[in-house]
Amino acid sequence: MMNGFLQFATGGRSHLPKIKSSIIAGISFFLSNGLLLIAAPAIAQTYQRADSTESFTLDQCIDYAFKHQPGLNRAYINQAITKTTNAINVSGWYPQVSVGGNFTHYFELPTALTVDSQNNGTPIKVHTGVENTFIPALSVTQAIFSPGLIYASKSVKLFVKQSEQITDSAKIDLVTNVSKAFYNLLLTIAQIDVLKEDTARLTKNYNDAYQQYIGGIVDMTDYQEAAITLNNSKAQLMQAVENVVPQYATLKQFMGYPPRSRFNVIFDTLQMKNDISFDTTQELVFDKRIEYQILQTNKMLQHQVTDYYKSTYLPTVSAFFNYNFEFENNNFAALYSNVYPYSFAGLSLSLPIFTGFYRTNNIRRSRLQEQLLDWTQVELRSEIYTEYTSALASYKGNLYNLYSLQENVALAKNVYDIVALQYQQGVVPYLNVITAESNLISSQIGYLNALYSVLSSKIDLQKSMGFINFNH
Repeated sequence: MMNGFLQFATGGRSHLPKIKSSIIAGISFFLSNGLLLIAAPAIAQTYQRADSTESFTLDQCIDYAFKHQPGLNRAYINQAITKTTNAINVSGWYPQVSVGGNFTHYFELPTALTVDSQNNGTPIKVHTGVENTFIPALSVTQAIFSPGLIYASKSVKLFVKQSEQITDSAKIDLVTNVSKAFYNLLLTIAQIDVLKEDTARLTKNYNDAYQQYIGGIVDMTDYQEAAITLNNSKAQLMQAVENVVPQYATLKQFMGYPPRSRFNVIFDTLQMKNDISFDTTQELVFDKRIEYQILQTNKMLQHQVTDYYKSTYLPTVSAFFNYNFEFENNNFAALYSNVYPYSFAGLSLSLPIFTGFYRTNNIRRSRLQEQLLDWTQVELRSEIYTEYTSALASYKGNLYNLYSLQENVALAKNVYDIVALQYQQGVVPYLNVITAESNLISSQIGYLNALYSVLSSKIDLQKSMGFINFNH
């Protein structure tokens, strides 16, 4: 097995990891070459996968999330909906064809008045038409010019671009959330390993103190203090073990992984070491932030709306063609014996004259909305810069803290070994052992927390600069 290999057993919660390395190797696992394998405990035993348990690296967790995470899949569907909606909006440019028909039966025929030229122009009542009429018709209309359709055509690409950017934003959030949850799980498992070694060490101290008390070498308070310290360590260990379950569930949630299924987590510790570094001399470019890109697209869309309302004074022009078959007969049974077809074509024009200031007020409102977006852009730039400076300061501080605590771990281990030996020889009181033990466990846990803080703050810094890689 390669150096730096740490395993957390699968199965129920009662199974704890075995100690496979020294304390120093355990807490500085990211500096060694090899793989870190963590198989987190199952949340429930009511459902078991029939196949063998899968193993995921961080990249594989992200790849899985890209296919199964509900939020991202909703974004994909919304993107498809946008394209379909665009197709609906521009469908008016195609010929619109329809068929219809009217059947009419007159109980009393219409009356027309004609002039009787032979009777001094006296009006004469004449019934016109026939009792039964059926007219099927074919109608075709073709839009020639329409401000609404022109706006829809110009906005198609912008709406598609907007939906793609929203999907990219969801991808960035996914990568960020999965990465942080992944690192947080690794941190807790590493803490469990440290606390297990601490508990084993304190158990030995307790047994030694008790035997020395039985032998009359020390008084009762030494082994009682050892018992107190041991109980505190066991409580910390149990709390860390219990924390694995919700953290593992959080990672599953961000991945879209079935809640009752299990998988192992694998990490290349050499890659972790390389991933800590980041070039902090790079300049912040606002255009790389997806939020800024989305806002720019929204501004272009709003400008298209303003142009549309400006163009609504133009006429709407369309061509039409109708072809009718007219069946007429007073005898219903012989209605279809004679047909009288006719057809016609023409142009339709609609020009707004006065709409109650509808167009003027819409133009004014759209321009005000453009101004809102301008101020939103100013505010967003300020927020991005604040977020960037905070993330940069956090990353630099956490990185410095990590290297400092790395040295403290080695010093604390050395101090503890010396003090423990001195106590066994009766040179120092047991209080010195407790203090050295407390400093050792604090430095170990502090180092692990610092490691997670560096990785987490690096993700925040990359996100603030728009450097999150979401091309999976």
